Amino acid sequence: MTDTTTSAPARPAVHAPTTDAGHRTDRRVWIRATVYIAATHAFAGFVILLFELGGRGH
Repeated sequence: MTDTTTSAPARPAVHAPTTDAGHRTDRRVWIRATVYIAATHAFAGFVILLFELGGRGH
């Protein structure tokens, strides 16, 4: 017995933008990433400053 049914090609899924309480979250993600990057650079700068100040005593 042969199967004569044909299936349609799969269509890519279309997703709605991510929302949180009815608001898009894309902008908040970029803001959070920017704050994290700035804080990481500030911390790294502080550590480098500590090494520079500590190295002056020798």
